[in-house]
Amino acid sequence: MGSGKDERRAAGELEAAVLTALWAADGPLTPGEVQARLDSGLARTTVTTALTRLYDKEVLDRRRQGRGYAYFPVQDAPGITAQRMHTELERDGDRETALARFVARLGPDDERFLRQLLETEGP
Repeated sequence: MGSGKDERRAAGELEAAVLTALWAADGPLTPGEVQARLDSGLARTTVTTALTRLYDKEVLDRRRQGRGYAYFPVQDAPGITAQRMHTELERDGDRETALARFVARLGPDDERFLRQLLETEGP
């Protein structure tokens, strides 16, 4: 059996698992309920930390339930991807170059779709 250090999850893997559990739920879940759905042997404090981080990133919202909180997603997977893209653009000092390089790497179908979006969503 490996040490706890060897069994650590890759960055973002726990958050992805937590989100999957919440998206599959019929309503808000407490950290204990998320922990049970993950069925991974994780400590409740670890799950609570992941939920809090997702709440801080504005991916989840929460409501008071008893002495703690129940969490629910406010974004779907495509919304999270879009948020990450915006965050990276905000972080980069050369936004125009970053966008140009992103578009340059698009395949023909994605490029065509992006053009359609820009034409229909324009001012």
